[in-house]
Amino acid sequence: MKKIHVYSDFVCPYCLLADKILTPVAEEENAEIVWHPFELRPDPVPTLKVEDPYLPSIWERSVYPMAKRLGQPIRLPSTSPQPRSELAFQGFAFAQDHNLGHAYTMRIFEAFFVEDCDIGDIDVIVEAGVSSGLHGDLLRRSLQEGNYRQQHAEALRHATKDVKVQSVPTIIIGETRIEGVPDAEQMRRALWNSHSEETA
Repeated sequence: MKKIHVYSDFVCPYCLLADKILTPVAEEENAEIVWHPFELRPDPVPTLKVEDPYLPSIWERSVYPMAKRLGQPIRLPSTSPQPRSELAFQGFAFAQDHNLGHAYTMRIFEAFFVEDCDIGDIDVIVEAGVSSGLHGDLLRRSLQEGNYRQQHAEALRHATKDVKVQSVPTIIIGETRIEGVPDAEQMRRALWNSHSEETA
């Protein structure tokens, strides 16, 4: 099966918006979306504050118009400063091991950008995990014990050192690299090219 590798951060609204294009094209082309973590502001880098001018400005100029065009409900989260995504990504590693990485990813995005929940809060993460099909008690225990901390660290190393991700979403399809929200035709061409590379 053709694969669409997506490097994303749960606090990036463009990563949620990109899925409105990724999923339909993946279904049409019989491709699998594989999510990978990338923290835009890993500890100790300060996270953004809603009350600063930057976030409201870019949301008004770019995020809201794109969301309206794509038909995606979204709102600027009120949590300030923005939560770190490390713990939610440890939950993602747990979800991957249970073949629910995509469902979990979408629930975390929805919790943050639609429901305005603090995705740095373990209760919010566990609730998102349960609603995506995971066992809540096992997920909570895993997060509390840090069972996936090292796996997440290795995933970040891969993203930064091997793939050299600098912005999200970064999408890798075969030899094609797309940074930012793609358009559907761009995705199709990349998938066709990757299939040609595999069969050459």
